[in-house]
Amino acid sequence: MSGPVLTPVLTTARFELWQPAPGDLADLFELTHAEETRRYLGGFTPSMPDSFARLLRNAGSWSLYGYGTFMVRVKEEARLIAACGVFQSHRGFGAEVGLDDVPEAGWIIHRDFWGQGVAIEVMAAALEWFDTVHGKRRIAAMIEEGHEASMAVARQLRFVAYGSHPSDEGPMMQLLQRLP
Repeated sequence: MSGPVLTPVLTTARFELWQPAPGDLADLFELTHAEETRRYLGGFTPSMPDSFARLLRNAGSWSLYGYGTFMVRVKEEARLIAACGVFQSHRGFGAEVGLDDVPEAGWIIHRDFWGQGVAIEVMAAALEWFDTVHGKRRIAAMIEEGHEASMAVARQLRFVAYGSHPSDEGPMMQLLQRLP
């Protein structure tokens, strides 16, 4: 017996964006497992339990707030190639830093798809969807110092720097925001 036919939440010219599902776990683990990808994700080596916790955080944002990280696939393909979107954040940096209890934008692209405009295409669609469904409001982001590719994406998406904050792992995090 097969389940219901599901449709993506959003589509772009090349991609389909879905809410997280249990079947995304293995692909999410693989997405964050490459050393080059982890370089700007805190440098840790993820385990399957770490990936499961990430999946639950993503699904929890959707469940509690009505928005979250999209699981991204090339149209009509099953493999997860990115996790991008606006999710509810609480970084614990303190309210004055501007990253506690606010919508936060983020993107992780599979290394096989770097340099192909995935983050711009998907995040532009996700931000437009967020603005339409949840209203235009401040969205924060943080990018590890030195991650020039992500900074270029953020600039194209109209995020501007407003400060910095040290991470637990040591590198400085650039704090950005997109204002309504």
